[in-house]
Amino acid sequence: MKILALETSTELCSAALWLDGKVDACEALAGQRHSELLLPMIDALLVNHGLKAADLGGIAFGAGPGSFTGLRIACGVAQGIAFGTGVPVAGISTLLALAAASRAERVVCCIDARVGEVYYAAYEKRGDAWHTVHEPGLYEPEAVPDLPAGAWTGCGSGFAVYRAALESRYAGRLERVIDDLAPHARQIATLAAAEFERGNAVAAERAAPLYVRNKVALPINERGKITLRQGDER
Repeated sequence: MKILALETSTELCSAALWLDGKVDACEALAGQRHSELLLPMIDALLVNHGLKAADLGGIAFGAGPGSFTGLRIACGVAQGIAFGTGVPVAGISTLLALAAASRAERVVCCIDARVGEVYYAAYEKRGDAWHTVHEPGLYEPEAVPDLPAGAWTGCGSGFAVYRAALESRYAGRLERVIDDLAPHARQIATLAAAEFERGNAVAAERAAPLYVRNKVALPINERGKITLRQGDER
């Protein structure tokens, strides 16, 4: 199976091809230029492997949480290609992709969400499968959920921005921190391959970003925790 994967939820823009278990990927620090960079990346990957969009068996994208504009770009491009080829689409959690990129077994993921908050989730890998310890949500760094006892790896831009608060919250639990790690299409592709195999893909018209911030106009102390829901508006 051939899967095209897209990830634009942070300043890192990436695309990848999953080719029967092998992954080829490209990336660039995009800033606000994701829409300018993504399509040439896709074209280059397909040309390098002698493929056309019609040869794809599926398309995956980083569904969120993350930048509102970035999520819309990845979802929109995935839908556009899928509509043209009739292939199914899989949306993959950006926080789960971040956990997979860490190569750790117990991972707490935090992406800077601005305005004093982080997009957060925690995962544990058992065998070849990831299990969710805490579902994705939006938190102030001082109020992220507690973790089960044991050694954990912290990763993501949230640790770069709010490291002191997060390390204080998880005193004695973090064996290492990777604060420069970002979600990447390479992990989106690998995770999507398993989803396609399980039959968890959808038609193009049903693909949608996943948001955790749907009450951004409210003061922080009135929002509380907002958990991951499909189709919410930021």
